Amino acid sequence: MEVPTLESPAERAQTTVSPRRMRGVPRGLIVVSELGWRLLVVAAAIALVGWALWHVRLVAMPLLIAVLLSTLLIPPAQRLRQAGLPNALATVIVFLGALGLMVAAFWLIVPPVIQELSNLAASIRAGIDQLSDLLVTSGLGITQGEAQQAIREAQQTLTSSVDAIFASVLNGAVLITEVLAGALIALVLVFFFIKDGSTLWAWVARLFPERAQDTVMLAGHNAWHALGTYVRGIIFVATFDALFIGLALAIIGVPLVLPLAVLVFVAAFVPFVGAIAAGALAALVALVSEGVVAALAVVVAITVVQQIEGNILYPLVVGRSTHLHPVGILVAVTTGAVVAGVIGAVAAVPILAVIVTAVPIIRSAAETTSRPQPELPEGSEAGRSGPPRPG
Repeated sequence: MEVPTLESPAERAQTTVSPRRMRGVPRGLIVVSELGWRLLVVAAAIALVGWALWHVRLVAMPLLIAVLLSTLLIPPAQRLRQAGLPNALATVIVFLGALGLMVAAFWLIVPPVIQELSNLAASIRAGIDQLSDLLVTSGLGITQGEAQQAIREAQQTLTSSVDAIFASVLNGAVLITEVLAGALIALVLVFFFIKDGSTLWAWVARLFPERAQDTVMLAGHNAWHALGTYVRGIIFVATFDALFIGLALAIIGVPLVLPLAVLVFVAAFVPFVGAIAAGALAALVALVSEGVVAALAVVVAITVVQQIEGNILYPLVVGRSTHLHPVGILVAVTTGAVVAGVIGAVAAVPILAVIVTAVPIIRSAAETTSRPQPELPEGSEAGRSGPPRPG
């Protein structure tokens, strides 16, 4: 009697697909078409999530800000708990200390920057005009009218983009209301994340099937570690850029050092694009105030600082834990900017870091669960349900 052979799932899938490939359709076309519709589904899902988050931004943005801040504040709270302090007292100490530091930094930095913003805007406009004159006299064949027309078109594009952003969120006092409400929600979320962060994530994990809860907990733990490393690293990198670029501007003699340094610090949270934009503005201010030589010196100084940051600091303090390739970062920043403007560009890299960290863990668990188990002879002890009974 012939014993039937058992086919694995892969063999059965190959058997069912092979007749379709025999109808004259090239295999490469089938692969490309299947990959194409999957990419379309992924793109549609990303667009849908971005659209949904934008329409619930009053909750999504405070939640994102609270998560990023919590990665900085939960570790010191845990150290206080390990030292013997009660959970509530450790939370209050860390929360009030961080809030005091933020208020102090605001009052020390923001008012002087606001006072000099008008001068900074005037310097940037004058720098654009002077750059136009340099292009005309550079021998590149650019006429005065062409240069001015290009500048006007760039200004109109920038103005229309800014107007569109503000028009979508500004309606009377809606902007102020959203900012205040968002700040209040973020503060409340930060407090409870510090106090009950592990409990909240355990509650989230219990929403999944029991066999997946350990995987969800592990993925969340690793993603949280990667996110915390990214936030601490990007703050360190931003501080490094602002400090040394500001020092270089002061040595060269460029005015408005403080607002330019603050601009460099903020722009560092948008990888690649932010550094280029902040450097261009600093060079324009130097061009107006000190001339071409000073502007070139600013460009050289910013390039040196960015090379040290991009080739040494960023890979050392950020790249090793998040495993993000520069191409992936650039694509994420561009996609985030298209979906949600500046907010999306800032949030894109942290979200990508979480995805890159969590997805391999979930995929490995899914492959382990779906792997076919070997069939055991009937009546063996290993094939019974539950542990073997004593004889």
